[in-house]
Amino acid sequence: MSLSPSLFRFAGCDSARLGFSCLVAPCRIRVERMERGHAIHGSGTTQVSAMECGSMSLSRGWVSTLDGSASASAGSAVELCASASSNTVSLGGLQWDVYNPSGKYRVVVTKKLVGDLWLDVLTSRDFRVEVCQSELTLSQQQIMAAMGSRCDGVIGQLTEKWDDTLFVALKRAGGKAYSNVAVGFDNVDVDAATRHGIAMGNTPGVLTEATAEMAVSLVYACARRVVEADAYLRAGKWKNWLPTLFIGKLLSRKTVGIVGAGRIGSTVGLMLVRGAMMDLVYYDKYQNKQFEAKLDSFARALAEHGEEPIRWRRVDSVEDVLRAADVVSLHPNLDKTTFHLMNAERLKMMKPDAILINCARGPVVDETALVEHCRATPTFYAGLDVFEDEPQLKPGLDQLENVVIVPHIASATVWTRAGMSTLAACNVSSVVLGQPTLASLDILPHVNAPGATQVPPTAPAIVNAKALGLPAAAAPKM
Repeated sequence: MSLSPSLFRFAGCDSARLGFSCLVAPCRIRVERMERGHAIHGSGTTQVSAMECGSMSLSRGWVSTLDGSASASAGSAVELCASASSNTVSLGGLQWDVYNPSGKYRVVVTKKLVGDLWLDVLTSRDFRVEVCQSELTLSQQQIMAAMGSRCDGVIGQLTEKWDDTLFVALKRAGGKAYSNVAVGFDNVDVDAATRHGIAMGNTPGVLTEATAEMAVSLVYACARRVVEADAYLRAGKWKNWLPTLFIGKLLSRKTVGIVGAGRIGSTVGLMLVRGAMMDLVYYDKYQNKQFEAKLDSFARALAEHGEEPIRWRRVDSVEDVLRAADVVSLHPNLDKTTFHLMNAERLKMMKPDAILINCARGPVVDETALVEHCRATPTFYAGLDVFEDEPQLKPGLDQLENVVIVPHIASATVWTRAGMSTLAACNVSSVVLGQPTLASLDILPHVNAPGATQVPPTAPAIVNAKALGLPAAAAPKM
C-alpha cells in the first residue's frame, strides 16, 4: 500500500531509531498508544514497512517522510530514522519547520510557540503549519515572502508591525485571519485589518496572574535589593555579616499605587494588599467595583480578627497616586494619552525612595528621563519588564544598580504561554473554517482542554468580530 504523504502519531518515543508497528491507512495515521513495541490504533494493530521511503523525521510526536511518500506492506517490520526537527523549507531567506505538509489549509507562524496543544489543534483541523526558526523579529518583507501566494492565516508577535501593507498581502494570498500571541495589539492597525476583511485576534484571559506575579516579583526585588545582593555574593565580595549590608525597604503597611485597575492592575493590587498588608490608592478612568468590593472584604476580615484593617481609596489623577504611594505599578493601555505618561516631571512627584514598576508597555515610561532620575536619586528604584525600543535599552539603563530589568517575560510561565499559543491557533483556525467567535471571555475550555478534539470549535478572541459581522456563540461549559 502506498502512503503519500504519510504521518504517524505516537507517544513516548524519543530514541534516534524507532522500531514499531502501526495501522496502515491511505493518508494519515493517528496512533493512540504504544504497547510492547506495537502502535495501537482504535481498530487494532498492524505492522507496516517503509522499505522504499528513505529517512523520516520526528518532531512533536509527528513522523513524516522527507520526500512526502512511502511504500508500505502489511506484515513486515518498520524502522524509522528520527531526527530532531520536522521538514524544513526556506522562505524569505529564513528556515521554517513544516508540520502536516499535506494539510488543506496553510498557516504561517512567525515564532516557535509553547506546548503541543496549539499545534495539535491546527493539524487536527487539517492545517499545514509553517513555523519560523529565527529568534529575530521578522521584517514585513520576510513575512510577506513567507505568506507567498497562498496563506489562510498568520500567527504573529507583538514585535511585528501589522499595518495596511501586511494585511493587503495576506488578503491577496487568500487569508482570512491574523492573531497576535499577546493580549495587547498596539502593533496592529485593526482598522486596516477590518478594511481588508481580515479577522484580528489576541489572547486575553490567560496572562493576568502570570503578569501580576512578575510585577510583584519586581517589587520585592527592588525593595530588598535582590539583584544587587546576588551580584555581590557571586563576585566573592561577601566577607562577613554586617548590620548595614544591603538595607532595603519594608513593604508592610506602606502604600501601593495602581495606575490602571483592569484585570492585571487590580490583581497586582490585591496580591500586595493581601500578601504584604499594604494600603492602596488607585487611578483609573473607570471605577472597578469588583476590585473595591474585594478590598472592602479583606479590610473587614482583618477587623473581625482584631487587626488593623487596610485602607484604600480611588483618586482623581495619576499625580495623586504618585504623591501618595511608596510603590507605583503601571498597568494602563498604551495610546496617545499614556505615551511617556511617566516623564521627568511626574517622576519627580514620587517619593525619593519610591519604587516604580512597569509591566505594561515600554513607551508608557520615558526611559531616558528614568535613567536621569535614577542616577540623581539612588534611593529610588525601578523594576522593568518592558522597554521603549525593545530589544534595545536607552543608554545607561543597564548600568544602574537601582534598576531591575528583565526581558519582557511577565507572561513567561508554561501554562500562560501555552495557553496564549492555543488561543492564537484557535482564533486563526476557527475563522478560516467558518466557526463562530466566542461571545464571552471564558477561554478556559480552550486552554485547559485535554486534547485537540476537546477544544471548542470557536474563535475565542477576535477584536474586530463585530465590525466584520462574524457570528458569535455562547461560552462552552467546562
